[in-house]
Amino acid sequence: MSKRAVLEVIALDVEDAVAAQAGGADRLELVTDMAADGLTPSTGTVAAIRAAVDIDMRVMLRLADGFAAGDVERLVGIAGEMRGVGADQFVLGFLDADGDVDLRAVERVAGALEGCRWTFHRAIDRAADRDAVRKQLADFPGLDTYLTAGAAGGVGEGLPTLLAEARRRGEPGYEQQLLVGGGLGLEHVPTLRDAGIDGFHIGGAARPSGWGGPVSADAVGEWRRVLGG
Repeated sequence: MSKRAVLEVIALDVEDAVAAQAGGADRLELVTDMAADGLTPSTGTVAAIRAAVDIDMRVMLRLADGFAAGDVERLVGIAGEMRGVGADQFVLGFLDADGDVDLRAVERVAGALEGCRWTFHRAIDRAADRDAVRKQLADFPGLDTYLTAGAAGGVGEGLPTLLAEARRRGEPGYEQQLLVGGGLGLEHVPTLRDAGIDGFHIGGAARPSGWGGPVSADAVGEWRRVLGG
């Protein structure tokens, strides 16, 4: 039997965070600007959410749409500011123009986290070689999760890749948890759970009225029930 699944919900503000926790979320991903697929929120928002809920939260470190790191020193500074307001888990992921992992940027930003746990996000779904990314990042301090749909087009397209990677759990580069998100639907859950996948990430699925509306505790609760416990 797979262990209890982790349910992570995207939160844009305190209202989202409170509803997600009420619905049974285990963790939040804190972002702003979903039109750009999620950028770094303000420190004020992070501090307010930290004060409002007591579940884990991971803060996005991403300055602009796309997967280039941009101003790495600014990211390092932001990471420090976020830690100063109570953030201790993060989300990041940078590729170069060839679709290879930008190791210099990842090393610099992850180094500033000083061992805080972090997720390498869906940049892996745009990488030229997923396996190479995982091998290159295998021993990075703090990296414990990959947020992935298995393919750039979403879970429906990436399911075979996700199942194949789940079978490799424990191999070098594959010790990290798979956190499945990006076009994830309730219909995908049984297949993923049967494969031993125990991390699920939802954004739009938690918002019945779309991104213009708030997270619904009831919608999160439905996912919690389907995932179990």
